[in-house]
Amino acid sequence: MEVASFDRASELKAFDETNTGVKGLVDSGISKIPRIFHHSSLNLANPKPLPSDLLLKTIPTIDIGGRIFETSMERKNAIERIKEAAGKWGFFQVINHGVSLDLLEKMKDGVREFHEQSPEVKKELYSRDITRQKFHYSSNFDLYTSPAANWRDTVTCFMAPDPPNPQDLPEMLRDVMIEYSKQVMSLGKFLFTLLSEALGLNPNHLNDMDCAKGLIMLGHYYPTCPEPDLTLGTSQHADTSFLTVLLQDQIGGLQVLQEGYWFDVPHVPGALIINIGDLLQLISNDNFVSSEHRVLANRASKARISVACFFFTAMTPNPTLYGPIREIVSEENPPKYRETTIKEYTAHFNAKGLDGTSALLHFKI
Repeated sequence: MEVASFDRASELKAFDETNTGVKGLVDSGISKIPRIFHHSSLNLANPKPLPSDLLLKTIPTIDIGGRIFETSMERKNAIERIKEAAGKWGFFQVINHGVSLDLLEKMKDGVREFHEQSPEVKKELYSRDITRQKFHYSSNFDLYTSPAANWRDTVTCFMAPDPPNPQDLPEMLRDVMIEYSKQVMSLGKFLFTLLSEALGLNPNHLNDMDCAKGLIMLGHYYPTCPEPDLTLGTSQHADTSFLTVLLQDQIGGLQVLQEGYWFDVPHVPGALIINIGDLLQLISNDNFVSSEHRVLANRASKARISVACFFFTAMTPNPTLYGPIREIVSEENPPKYRETTIKEYTAHFNAKGLDGTSALLHFKI
């Protein structure tokens, strides 16, 4: 057993020290994936095929009317649909969301261009130390702690509350990341008003709690995998954030766990995928659910691109204690979680890695 674990440690280090990620492996022409990427068959398998009555079930697509509802009834209907989706699926797609469709394409193109540029240029930005700079590129944030590595590389940038200096961003991403983060922040604030009302609260409640204060952007690159049945693009996990806004291309592979089954998240042209994060499940006292999800290894002939924007302040100093919102707890519905800071929550999540268990369990009362 010791030999195997030693091998794993040295293979992880060797992979990390190339500074070229999974893309570097693919460029080298490998036909077999290294053992560090092999996932257990339990994690890879769909536990059970979908029964016929669930085959047509899918996460809801909600029209938010360009963020301007013509009537109070239209607004009420959208809030009802969001309430149901957030409470049952933890996921929904929004259309007519007010973010320019042209910008969505430019954002995906910028991420692809960054990952497909010369490895010599990218290497300069490769880092595992997220505190050192606001923008960095790496492969597998939990490389040394997770049971198996995932077949993807990522650029990470802390966009708010303390935005990066534009000069610190690579040229192909500079303008688009700044503009996209502004538009996503604006969309996020709007969604938090609808989610506040869905909880029966004042529309400003979640924004007043600073749920939209922080934004972290991740640009994922999932290269074609030569052995997609042995690994995953992203392991099963739930997000740490209050809310996540995800832009994905048409290749697909994202799946959500619901009632013990994996459901594919379909590509809806021009839509953005919204999912509830752990912190919003915690403060909503389980009225909203942060669902486990994963990304299958890419079988397509070209790389899959996705851009995930997480609403939370992560490791930024923020002394605020977050617990179940007082206005929605009662004797009949007591708090289910203890209070925590975002920093404590994130530190626990990062130390645990993507191991398929919920970080929320650690904070249950």
